[in-house]
Amino acid sequence: MTAAARLETAPAADPRLIVPLDLPDVDQARAMVEALGEAVSFYKVGLELFASGGMTLARDLKTQGKQVFLDWKLHDIGTTVQRSAAVLADSGCDFLTVHGEPQVMAAAVRGRGRSGLKVLAVTVLTSLSDEDLLEMGFTEGARALVERRIHHAVAAGCDGVIASPHEAQLARAIGGPDFLVVTPGVRPDWSAKNDQARAATPAQALGAGASHIVCGRPITGANDPQAAALRIVAEMAGI
Repeated sequence: MTAAARLETAPAADPRLIVPLDLPDVDQARAMVEALGEAVSFYKVGLELFASGGMTLARDLKTQGKQVFLDWKLHDIGTTVQRSAAVLADSGCDFLTVHGEPQVMAAAVRGRGRSGLKVLAVTVLTSLSDEDLLEMGFTEGARALVERRIHHAVAAGCDGVIASPHEAQLARAIGGPDFLVVTPGVRPDWSAKNDQARAATPAQALGAGASHIVCGRPITGANDPQAAALRIVAEMAGI
């Protein structure tokens, strides 16, 4: 079946699916967006493209009617984070990540002001296990640390958090029905986990309370990225 035929018979893009453009350069990112076509409506632009035209790409995606998640993970003194968030608020993008420290989160919320930019706090990276956290000097496991940081995010006025699918239910319970719970580490049954220590399927993540899922390599690493994206959209339907 041709790509055009697939789109005619496939479900529409699901705005809860975020595809990360974690590619070596902007040209390859643009080629991936073109390959995915109307199958995807929400993209993440992260650190890999930060210094090579990532903001230009983000603005171009917005002009195409796409939603954009700036995964910059801001982490600095409050004044710097506040000023950076103020600049990014003028980009028209949709989501911005910051590290889940109280001073950093509060500064980002102040900086974005009344713009539509949603500030999301990173709780614990999905590549980290309890053993990793112990090695780093933490005395609590991933779930306990995530719980503490979710409470801090709510208190700081953040719009949501980045948390693994395994903590999505916890984030939903603490944050409430309108809280954004964005879950990386989503891997369909038919794909490899790669470096995700706390992964789950799209259905599991959404069923646990995620508002959005981030799914990268099963889509961008597929021989037919559009077909892979549409397969995930179909799995998400009705959840």
